[in-house]
Amino acid sequence: MNKKVALQDLGFKDYKETWDYQETLFKDIVDTKIRNRREDAGLETPNHFLFVEHPHVYTLGKSGDINNLLVDEKKLAEKGATFYKINRGGDITYHGPGQVVGYPILDLDNFFTDIHKYLRFLEEMVILTLAEYGLKGQRSEGETGVWLDVGTPFARKICAMGVRASRWVTMHGFALNINTDLGYFDMMIPCGIKDKAVTSLNVELGQKEVDMEEVKEKLLKHFTALFEAELIKERAGV
Repeated sequence: MNKKVALQDLGFKDYKETWDYQETLFKDIVDTKIRNRREDAGLETPNHFLFVEHPHVYTLGKSGDINNLLVDEKKLAEKGATFYKINRGGDITYHGPGQVVGYPILDLDNFFTDIHKYLRFLEEMVILTLAEYGLKGQRSEGETGVWLDVGTPFARKICAMGVRASRWVTMHGFALNINTDLGYFDMMIPCGIKDKAVTSLNVELGQKEVDMEEVKEKLLKHFTALFEAELIKERAGV
């Protein structure tokens, strides 16, 4: 089993361009697995972890409800935002500046073949990171992602998650609000969940801005520990 994970930080990158790149990496892993099965080729399957920050964009999962987007195309254009229907699970979510987005593209045969455990590990990675800032991140029963003050009238979501998996290969991932303009969440019903607020790390800490590179380092520390992975830093390929 190959537990090496190639890390790329794509910087500030268009959503569709990044999605296409994810698909290329995803297909390469799946094709290698198919070849191994057909030809007994014994080829090692790679793993990837992409960090990226997107321009304003709304994405709707395959089971999502378009009515959870509360504005029309004209309003989106006015706000400098785009919209895509995509092939992950989950409902509608927002990506934008000031948000750390992570896309692990892993062959879970290299780690464990349990998609629920995979999602819980991603949540735990974020929960452990938030704990380093003195915040108690929590899971909310029946809902993916990471929340604060679950079970109270003040419950608010700080990290959204949505993944796709095929042949135990994953793509898409998580979006953690760091210095995010929360006003953009007003144009949708986040993840299709009504009456739940959204927050960000800088708001919770009462800071104007949080160091996003520091947050990434903490996330990766917990990712490697949870997945028993070895990170290999690579230059961005897109």
